Amino acid sequence: MPVMEPHADQPEASESKRVNAKPPDIASASVTETLAELHVNPDAGLTTAEVDIRRKEHGYNEVAEKKEHPVLMFLGKFWGVSAWMLELIMVLSAVLGKFSDLAVVGALLVVNAVLSFMQEHRAAGVVEALRRRLQVSARVRREASWQVIPARDLVPGDIVRVRPGDIIPADVKLLTGALSVDQSALTGESKDADKAPGGVLSSGSVVRRGEGNGVVMLTGAKTYFGRTTELVQQARPKLHIEAVVAKVVRWLFVIVGALLGVVVVLSLIRGAPLLEMVPLMLVLLMSAVPVALPVMFTVSMAVGSKELAKRGVLVTRLSAAEDAATMDVLCVDKTGTITMNQLAVTGVIPLEHATEADVLFAGALASQEANQDPIDLAFLAAAKAHRVFDGVAAVTPVSFAPFDAKSRRTEAVVEQNGQQLRVMKGAVRTVAQACGLKPPAIEALEARISESALKGYRTLAVARGPETGTPALLGLVTLYDPPRPDAKQLIATLHELGVPVKMLTGDALAVASEIARGVGLPNIRRVADLKAAGAQAGNEAVDLLAGADGFAEVYPEDKYIVVQHLQAAGHVTGMTGDGVNDAPALRQAEVGIAVSTATDVAKGAASVVLTEPGLTNIVALVEQGRTIYQRILTWIINKISRTILKAAFVAIAFVVTGKFVVSAFAMLLLVFMTDFAKIALATDHVRPSKKPETWNIGGFITVSVVLGVAMVAEALVLLWIGWSHFGLGTSDNALYTFSFLTLLYFAAFSIVSARERRWFWATIPSKTLVGALVADVLTGTALTFVGLPGLMPLPWWQALAIFVYAMASCLVVNDAVKVVLIKWRVLNAVARKPVDVTPQTSTRAKELHEQQIRQDGRAVQDWGQAERGTRKDEPIIKQKRTMQRALPKE
Repeated sequence: MPVMEPHADQPEASESKRVNAKPPDIASASVTETLAELHVNPDAGLTTAEVDIRRKEHGYNEVAEKKEHPVLMFLGKFWGVSAWMLELIMVLSAVLGKFSDLAVVGALLVVNAVLSFMQEHRAAGVVEALRRRLQVSARVRREASWQVIPARDLVPGDIVRVRPGDIIPADVKLLTGALSVDQSALTGESKDADKAPGGVLSSGSVVRRGEGNGVVMLTGAKTYFGRTTELVQQARPKLHIEAVVAKVVRWLFVIVGALLGVVVVLSLIRGAPLLEMVPLMLVLLMSAVPVALPVMFTVSMAVGSKELAKRGVLVTRLSAAEDAATMDVLCVDKTGTITMNQLAVTGVIPLEHATEADVLFAGALASQEANQDPIDLAFLAAAKAHRVFDGVAAVTPVSFAPFDAKSRRTEAVVEQNGQQLRVMKGAVRTVAQACGLKPPAIEALEARISESALKGYRTLAVARGPETGTPALLGLVTLYDPPRPDAKQLIATLHELGVPVKMLTGDALAVASEIARGVGLPNIRRVADLKAAGAQAGNEAVDLLAGADGFAEVYPEDKYIVVQHLQAAGHVTGMTGDGVNDAPALRQAEVGIAVSTATDVAKGAASVVLTEPGLTNIVALVEQGRTIYQRILTWIINKISRTILKAAFVAIAFVVTGKFVVSAFAMLLLVFMTDFAKIALATDHVRPSKKPETWNIGGFITVSVVLGVAMVAEALVLLWIGWSHFGLGTSDNALYTFSFLTLLYFAAFSIVSARERRWFWATIPSKTLVGALVADVLTGTALTFVGLPGLMPLPWWQALAIFVYAMASCLVVNDAVKVVLIKWRVLNAVARKPVDVTPQTSTRAKELHEQQIRQDGRAVQDWGQAERGTRKDEPIIKQKRTMQRALPKE
């Protein structure tokens, strides 16, 4: 979970505050004294008027982020490889006395900086909007009622409730309950700290176990550690595709460098002045530099994230959509994703001498409305509907133990008529064992509920007894959570997109199987079978995964094991989750998806947060991710082919004619005009593919190289025609203009062809892209008529002839070559790929997985430690895991 230092410019002062500062008096005061000091009644909370007064005094519960000054950010655009090359060209122009070139290159440098700054500012605005929508929330009692508000709105004196998975939103004094909290993000101490009433919960710590009420003491920058919590990750991650592009660019440099080496040697042989050649050499080298690449990627991700936000998907890091493009399996929770998450009591079965009212009464006492838990709410609603509390002596709660994945039950101690009672509800076997039933009796109970399970009903047991003695089993309660109406169709849609869905649920196998069959997932197995298969030497557990549509009787920590087994089989895995124990699995998965009801810790661990229940948003995420992938792939194809065109055209023409056929200034103009026009690809209309994408794009690189070579040949043929029939050999300025327009028109039309994997007319480009290309062509053509250095006007019919020739070459000849090559090199390669690569990869993957576990030093059973470990090692683990997929084969 990222946290921000409030005083990044005063590290010594901040550190001193942590180490030497004495906690405020209110922190050491008793609970009674604290409440008196804050003037608040814990049973009613603050009033709206009191909140307004305190906010004016203390401000919002946030730490002001120290942002870099916009001027400094703008000046940073003049630092980098591309900027250095331009600045060197300016120096050489000044030395050579070419002051017009100096002025124009300087102007291009400034325009480059302005465009980059504006686009990155736009992307930053998208991230800021996401941060505002995706905030830590808090349950607060105001005017005697509980409500959920953004943690930013808390003020000192607010009464808050914290549960497992919550991030403590401010410095809070615990009033009731007992907690175990993780303070590692604040203190570095990995061991969880136990907190009793009167203890202080520091802002930014995480509740691991237990729950309770507390009072806010300090907010914002006044908190002891002076930190705030963020769910949107600020660091720009290294994208997989950047590794691919970095390797491609290295090869482009080698190709361009080799061509320029030939030119330099020939120039020296022919006696050409070396100093006058240097600017053009630098420009050609610079053409291999992806000038607009960072802006293109940032804008693509930001635009995609903005589109996803409109469809109810919030990303916590901009690379999430890129990961979603390659996802080829999705594990989802049953509750709230496949089902409605609207549990209702459908039947009560009293046992022994109990009545239906007794069962509902005890079940309701073992529930708590403040937690907003669906099962608790179902029991309370049923108790209210049956009026079981009418005419009953008042009941006073003494303690409450919420549901825990290990105990699989909720439990409460209450006082009635001066007597303390213990009530509980939970899994039938768990409660029956707590009541002391023998195995045969437990098996008889389970056989009794099996018929309900076959209908998809979930059955819980309810018990009551003295506080210290063995409770008595009162009865069974059946609940039903109906499937979402659109679940079956959306699961089928994901299958069509090449993303099989695996359902994970804590329900018994019979219940899970019935629900799953209704949504098109017929093969559900016990997760224990997976773990047993994985433990047996020589047995390939991944075979079991491949044949299963999901798993039942899953504990939250089992999700971590499922993710690792899928990754060991070579899958790019998506995982949904909502609780604190889901965080390790969400961090481990390439695409961690926090559902709409997720805890703050789950949201912070995930790369995507859904704002609405169901699978609709996940389909949108997959389609948007693949759209972004296709846009960036278009950029790569075009970059490779056009870099080859520019460098090889100039080099071969020089070898043949003995002249540079384009000036350094004209080439520089061309590089910037076309590179920044390609930023518009970030908004292009793209049809997402029907299969998961891959970062092994060797086939597309081959297509790019062939298209580049074809354009070189076509451009040289056109140059020969111009040399032979238009008198270019006698006028250098006419030659420069002719070559400039040739390269410009080829650049524009090659984008139109490269943006589509099929024939170029299969989809219509976006208005933004069309506008950018038209502006590029018109501006470039117009510049040849204004008398810029090295560019003289050509007869209009010559410019038109070049335009038509380039259009025919790119949209007829090269487009046909592209379609044939993609079918031969890309689609056939995919078709030949074996469907099941498990036998070849699983053994080695399992070894790597076990090695990783040893290196990380984590005990997989310690899920709190696993969550911290994956958070700390996430960048290293994910980079190792994805680099092999990312890099094209040598």
